[in-house]
Amino acid sequence: MLWIKAFHIIFMVTWFAGLFYLPRLYVYHASAEDPISQDRFKIMERKLYWGIATPGAIITIALGIWLITVIGPAILDTTWLQLKLVLVVLLVGYHIWCGKLLLEFKHNRNQHSHLWYRWFNEFPVILLIAIVLLVELQPG
Repeated sequence: MLWIKAFHIIFMVTWFAGLFYLPRLYVYHASAEDPISQDRFKIMERKLYWGIATPGAIITIALGIWLITVIGPAILDTTWLQLKLVLVVLLVGYHIWCGKLLLEFKHNRNQHSHLWYRWFNEFPVILLIAIVLLVELQPG
């Protein structure tokens, strides 16, 4: 079980790294004015989303499900895990939203300023803090 938990954490870090850096790329992309820079950002964003963040998300979730099955379904009755799972659902929604924004940039339809992306980039930080605190403190 410790191996599963260790790899769950490793891939969670990978997922969050992608979700922290992708909106930062969006900040710079929204400010870019020349086609060469815009094309470069499109490539970087696509590789980060599909090559790092999305595999990290899938493996994190798969390992989390595996952990729950190894521990036993009674763990699902704990308040801290229920709250964590709600936050994970929010994180998946954020991830999907990042993918939608990726498509908007790909088709040159970005509607947001670099400042909007700076604020957008803060949401996964809040989720990370809350998730780690729930797991480590296991309140309720």
